[in-house]
Amino acid sequence: MDVNVKTEDHLLLIEINRPEKLNALTREMYSCLARAYYQLDSDHELRAGVIYAAGPHFTAGLDLTDWSDRFARGEGFPLAAENEIDPFYMMSEARCRKPVIMAVQGYCYTWGFELMLNTDIRVAAADTRFAMLEVKRGFFPAAGATLRLPLEIGWSNAMRYMLTGDAISATEACRFGLVQQVTETGRQLEAALAIARKVAAAAPLGVQEALASSRKALKDGEQAATKVMYRKMAEVMKSEDMKEGLSSFLERRTAVFKGK
Repeated sequence: MDVNVKTEDHLLLIEINRPEKLNALTREMYSCLARAYYQLDSDHELRAGVIYAAGPHFTAGLDLTDWSDRFARGEGFPLAAENEIDPFYMMSEARCRKPVIMAVQGYCYTWGFELMLNTDIRVAAADTRFAMLEVKRGFFPAAGATLRLPLEIGWSNAMRYMLTGDAISATEACRFGLVQQVTETGRQLEAALAIARKVAAAAPLGVQEALASSRKALKDGEQAATKVMYRKMAEVMKSEDMKEGLSSFLERRTAVFKGK
């Protein structure tokens, strides 16, 4: 399989596995990713996702032979009506409510870069190079970079790389805040899993509401996020996890949360 999905405790591990083609994305791989995002969102036992890739490179980009006709017709990504969430957050309003952590190495070009912009925590190997090569190929980024990269690193910084196709090093990406940790090459997945396990050990309802509140503030503004914040807080305060959190604090032990 070009995309392998498996569970480990409360984590959903999503592996891009087409290294012989530098993990070039096909339509079928896109659909597999969309189904994995739906699984992460809908399975109560899952608390976080980790995306990573086999081989020396995360991806060299799209498999254009599989996509060019679709894009030429202006059709975008082939999102199914049910049981899928667009991992690029372009084709519908649906969002995965669970955090996604991403580990990258080598080339992280075009769709890999744009996918990363929708993840919540990113770890990069020291040899990672990020680039949007579309302008060097005759078209432009259409999986979210034009919408999100300026918000992440500022307008002129985004244009500097988006309009030239130049690469961003792992060190520079960390300086920009695009990635939160740079590791030795080969240790990026280990580091991403360590972070994901910490997220999964935290109270799931609290994690999901923190993520939702932050997203709402970014999308609709602080006032809109504040308007619903305390109603959401009241709901979480009534949960079993809140009781467990208080009990564990008083008993000086590690909390065991159930997401209820």
